[in-house]
Amino acid sequence: MTLESTKADEIALELEQAIVSGEFPPGAVLRQEGLSARFGVSRTPIREALRRVAALELVSFEPNRGVRVRSLAPKALYEAFLVRGELESLATGLAASKRTDDDLAELERAEQRFARATERLRGVPVDERREPTQDWVRANHAFHDVVYRVADAPMVERIAKSARRAFAGSAVWNAGRVDVDELFDVNMRQHRAIREAIAAGSAVGARALAREHVLSSFHLLEAVLMESDEPRERLRRVR
Repeated sequence: MTLESTKADEIALELEQAIVSGEFPPGAVLRQEGLSARFGVSRTPIREALRRVAALELVSFEPNRGVRVRSLAPKALYEAFLVRGELESLATGLAASKRTDDDLAELERAEQRFARATERLRGVPVDERREPTQDWVRANHAFHDVVYRVADAPMVERIAKSARRAFAGSAVWNAGRVDVDELFDVNMRQHRAIREAIAAGSAVGARALAREHVLSSFHLLEAVLMESDEPRERLRRVR
């Protein structure tokens, strides 16, 4: 593997994280010259990195327009959560049967990080939610990444992560209703319940909690999109 190829891998990973966290929202145009300046490299590794991100279906190349961050249709979004719910359930059940004390300590730290990120979102004005939302998405992924690592099921992890890329973190910036804050709190409590089930070695309980958690996350996103002027019927039709 060449140095340039390795750099393209690193940039692709950073771009993926930036898109999934909402730093680059759906519809944003990614210009090669801007990315070259951001990463301090020539356009060659940037082009390769963008091809790799396109292979993940996070961006699309548009003639005469450049590279644009993709938006999923509501039906595809819902299906992505259904897929992730089943795979997350499987991974969490496996983790419950394999976890060690060190794994549990790491999972607890990840849970606490997520709880802090959730608390930071509480009461934040709509126009100031961008940065704390990005932190929230990253902390959420970090919690589940511990579960995937402990489960040690690479194919399950790969497909589940592909499905979770559908989460439009940027949509949360526009959320402002109290009931959305309450849904964030539900998410936080579910993480705690999942950790406790894994700690207890309850594979059946952990699987059920994980599936419920992922579908609850869809309801959170649904509420957020409705709050951010998304037509209500557009989302209801996928149910």
